[in-house]
Amino acid sequence: MSHYNQARFSISAPDITHLGPDEGIEIAFAGRSNAGKSSALNKLTRQKNLARTSKTPGRTQLINVFSLDEDRRLVDLPGYGYAQVPLEIKKKWQKSLGEYLQKRNSIKGLVVLMDIRHPFKDLDQELIYWAVAADLPVLALLTKADKLKSGKRKSQLLMAKEAAMAFCGDVSVEVFSSTNGIGLDKLQQKLDSWYGYEIKKKSEI
Repeated sequence: MSHYNQARFSISAPDITHLGPDEGIEIAFAGRSNAGKSSALNKLTRQKNLARTSKTPGRTQLINVFSLDEDRRLVDLPGYGYAQVPLEIKKKWQKSLGEYLQKRNSIKGLVVLMDIRHPFKDLDQELIYWAVAADLPVLALLTKADKLKSGKRKSQLLMAKEAAMAFCGDVSVEVFSSTNGIGLDKLQQKLDSWYGYEIKKKSEI
């Protein structure tokens, strides 16, 4: 899966008007400010510092874009829902998120990261409903899976899969840990299908 290792920082933008041409394929990562989004991106790309991690949640205040090649990009959306961020900044972030999901044509999939111990909070659900309304496929990624023992992890996954059915859209659920790599293969498989890597491989045979 070497294509994710090739991710390189491209641009930071305050909103979609500064993102550059709306073409190619973008897959966006979104989640609460403490969901481990930056760590997941770093694990996926095998790069320790591609996405900046911080012990202070809420540091990602811009839309950050990473290029895989000329046509494919990973997009790190602003974290949301952190209590210590001023209300006006929260509203600005939510506006940016909504505009990106509803108006950006090149987005082909959304990964919503949620702490496996606290999935589907109000803002997570709002984001997923936005995506479903925009006819986007969603992967609900339950992060920090290493914090739970195997049995509890499986039961949380089953409960989350049942909860995801209520969105009435293309919403799948997987567990993930950036610490020990649980679920990394499933995440890559989902992204590959959205980016069209599998189709490309078949046509080359």
